[in-house]
Amino acid sequence: MPKVVYIEHNGKEHVIDVPEGWSLMEGAVKHLVPGIDADCGGACACATCQVFVDPQWLPALPPKDDMEETMLDFAPEQKPNSRLSCQIRMTSALDGIVLRLPKSQH
Repeated sequence: MPKVVYIEHNGKEHVIDVPEGWSLMEGAVKHLVPGIDADCGGACACATCQVFVDPQWLPALPPKDDMEETMLDFAPEQKPNSRLSCQIRMTSALDGIVLRLPKSQH
């Protein structure tokens, strides 16, 4: 099963098996990873599942759609590598992806 490395703002790592087809937000929430609040439950209606994708992984991701871009405008710590983890579906190509979590979601 593909793995995701979630890194809290304090450096603590969580290496989680996430089934293909699940969102990266679902993987974090179902494994109680701190820092992914997911207030809207994955409906792309908030920015509380924001992650910072390690730059080497950005080319492997689908582009942001307009809704994700709009929601990221509300994220307090937005960066060029910010994504909403509810909008990224796990695939075998993302095995080992590294996501850093913003301090504001601690």
